[in-house]
Amino acid sequence: MSFRIQPAPVARPNRCQLFGPGSRPVLFEKMAASAADVINLDLEDSVAPNDKDTARENVIAATHDVDWNTKSLSVRINGLDTPYWYRDVVDVMERASDRLDLLMIPKVGCAEDLYAVDALVTAIERAKGRARPVGFEIIIETAAGAQNVDAIAQGSPRLQSMSFGVADYAASMGMQVTGIGGTQAGYDMLADGEPGSDRALFPADPWHYPVTRMVAACRQHGILPVDGPFGDFSDDAAYRAQARRSAILGCVGKWAIHPKQVASANDIFTPSPDIVARARAILAAMQEAEEAGQGAAVLDGKLIDIASARQARVVVDQIELIETAG
Repeated sequence: MSFRIQPAPVARPNRCQLFGPGSRPVLFEKMAASAADVINLDLEDSVAPNDKDTARENVIAATHDVDWNTKSLSVRINGLDTPYWYRDVVDVMERASDRLDLLMIPKVGCAEDLYAVDALVTAIERAKGRARPVGFEIIIETAAGAQNVDAIAQGSPRLQSMSFGVADYAASMGMQVTGIGGTQAGYDMLADGEPGSDRALFPADPWHYPVTRMVAACRQHGILPVDGPFGDFSDDAAYRAQARRSAILGCVGKWAIHPKQVASANDIFTPSPDIVARARAILAAMQEAEEAGQGAAVLDGKLIDIASARQARVVVDQIELIETAG
């Protein structure tokens, strides 16, 4: 371990982030009643340009009128390359209730993007005497964001979580794809064999590199890494497959763009009873070994050591956080 200790991220559940357009307030009560850990009221992509002002008013009212219970409440503002974002920040920060937890900033390309929003938010909080500072979520969804992710992760002390936005990333990279997430036709390799013979295709994950790089930047700087949307909400099996991949890579949760995806995200990002039992057994065995003056132990015929205990501690901490919040 480096002398510079890796900071811990904010301690809150983030297994599922349920999105809903700010232009459809009829959905807000249903979102509040869902099992999602985070609610994202959207002012960006799901809201048509002519509806931006109305959506903003709806969202502000919802921070006052809807009972969000213990959920983290976030508002996704418009991108800094639009004429809408400053009004999103000013109106929401000046008029939303203190129940607002987070602002989500899309298409962050550099640390200076965070600085710009932070400066405006800080000034408003001081002027209005807001009781609680608002945290930031951001989305890495451009080539610039992927390249600058390390600097972005250090861009503001308000930053709590970072998501990977697959669709805009694909567009920014000039990728010949139209699906939002999952495997993509053509991104595969042929098995070895004679030319002209029937050979199996091995599909690969086109999002592996940017997600892995994002997770590493997040973990280095104490930020929650979150996998973004999966567009085909009719394909639960594919959603779950991508969520499992993301969990293995270190993500703490995934977006839901439809209520039916919430249960799958919560299931995948909650450690299973078998994994939790194994983790607790490892910690118990290592405790016994330590008391006996040993640095390793044997559990079920397998060698475990201090590194095994670190892995187990991650799992136990996850389930304890979820159980405490629930």
